[in-house]
Amino acid sequence: MKQLILGNEAVARGLYEAGCAFVSSYPGTPSTEITEAAAKYPEVYAEWAPNEKVAMEAAFGACLAGRRSFCGMKHVGLNVAADPLFTIAYTGVNAGLVIGVADDPAMHSSQNEQDSRHYARAAKIPMLEPSDSAEALAFTKMAYEISEAFDTPVLLRMCTRISHAQSVVDTAERVEVRKSYQKDIGKYVMMPANARGRHPVVERRTAELIRYAEDSPLDRVEPGRDHTIGILTAGTAYQYVKEVCADTYPVLKLGMVWPLPVEKIRSFAASVDKLVVVEELDGFLESHCRDLGLKCVGKEWFGPIGELSPLAVAARLGKPWSVGPKTQAQIPARPPVMCAGCPHRGLFYTLHKLKLTVLGDIGCYTLGAVPPLAALETCICMGASVSGLHGFSKALEGAADDHTVAVIGDSTFIHSGITGLVNTAYNESKGTLIILDNSITGMTGHQQNPTTGFNLKGDPCAKIDLETLCRAVGIRRVRVVDPYDLRQCEAAVREELAAPEASVIISRRPCALLKYVKHKAPLAVDRDRCVGCKACMKIGCPAISMAAGKARIDTTQCVGCGVCGQLCRAEALKEA
Repeated sequence: MKQLILGNEAVARGLYEAGCAFVSSYPGTPSTEITEAAAKYPEVYAEWAPNEKVAMEAAFGACLAGRRSFCGMKHVGLNVAADPLFTIAYTGVNAGLVIGVADDPAMHSSQNEQDSRHYARAAKIPMLEPSDSAEALAFTKMAYEISEAFDTPVLLRMCTRISHAQSVVDTAERVEVRKSYQKDIGKYVMMPANARGRHPVVERRTAELIRYAEDSPLDRVEPGRDHTIGILTAGTAYQYVKEVCADTYPVLKLGMVWPLPVEKIRSFAASVDKLVVVEELDGFLESHCRDLGLKCVGKEWFGPIGELSPLAVAARLGKPWSVGPKTQAQIPARPPVMCAGCPHRGLFYTLHKLKLTVLGDIGCYTLGAVPPLAALETCICMGASVSGLHGFSKALEGAADDHTVAVIGDSTFIHSGITGLVNTAYNESKGTLIILDNSITGMTGHQQNPTTGFNLKGDPCAKIDLETLCRAVGIRRVRVVDPYDLRQCEAAVREELAAPEASVIISRRPCALLKYVKHKAPLAVDRDRCVGCKACMKIGCPAISMAAGKARIDTTQCVGCGVCGQLCRAEALKEA
């Protein structure tokens, strides 16, 4: 049956059809919908894991038991999972194991722009890269075949444009795959003596995969009329090439981007006058061509930064390209902003008011760095704020202890903040960690996490109590505040910074966008009382603006949180 679906949904369909029985992931844009879609198939067990490392280890355990398994993550999540990845490359698999990684060229929702293809080469495992939804489904199924045929985990590389674009797929029935577990200490126990024996296996497997790549059905050569140029490409870049060039130039389109064929590329290069490599981010394919001694053009034309586009490809290939009728209207910039009623806003206002150094983390609260709050001063990776606060305070020997805090979300704290807090308690650091508990994983679209009391499918489950957890790792001072109460927040922050030991403040209020959250009536402006002082504008709420020298509230956005009213000395902001 033909369906029009997202690339991520197509991967999930591929998991279903391939007989995948176990899925464990951590949500991360642009990969999140793979696991959410997989969870809709009753035959597939799907879960959110606390982090990507746990997800990959759980998926390996399931494949070891004899069931095809999958774990999904975004590119920076693969960094977290790199430890098990490199060793699973040595052990190999029992049933097939596919690892989905979604890159984010142009950093639409990420803190860096890394190219995950390097992981495939470094870990010495195959990587497939689809260029549309149909290939996403087919390549997912093929990945399991390769995994089991070559005894290896397989990386499936998606990216933002393929993950979130729709195209037509042709669906099929599910095929169940079960294998029995066989004890094999030499294969699965990677102590040095056994690992030394497995490394040659990995090298032989790579050689076999290179031979497979020469005739792989995942690659294809598309003919062209003009052989002055031949284009080597893969993934999203292939779509841009075809959109611009149609069948003008011959194209070698790769579906397996590691390991790469040798003779196939040499033969293609010999058939054209100039070999042009079109790929996003690093010159990965280009470097392989140069290693083969081939002359080619690549990054000097297209650069290693950001996304490509049909316009950019057309400009370099000398092809006319139009995006439609030109218009004189300039589209205004629309920078991201915390939502009206966001529970983080009051807390960030307090930190800004107290002129504190705030070490930040990954989540929608990273927007606390944006004016007018401008309260966040670092954003490195998940969990880094907690560990960073410890190092910052130790390096200054307590001089900054009463001016520095760290903030981290509830899901991010579970992901990789706990160990940092253990380090803080164990090494007796003095600092205040603020856990921004909005009762959900907010930035990636309201996924459940171990602190919410519900699993991926919304069923009740064990709920991690943050207060108890913090005390259990050795933090004696733990308190909860309501971020809508500015006086309470300020008093708590001042008291904890003055304390002679480490402390945790849990800023707790659910995300304003959660369906079960009941809001108060929108506030109204008493224009007779309003003096136009703009104090209410200091919190950066999108529901508040100025008109004719007076404050104005957009009642379609306002949720009645009352934070702005606490700043108004004229008492002009009141419930309608």
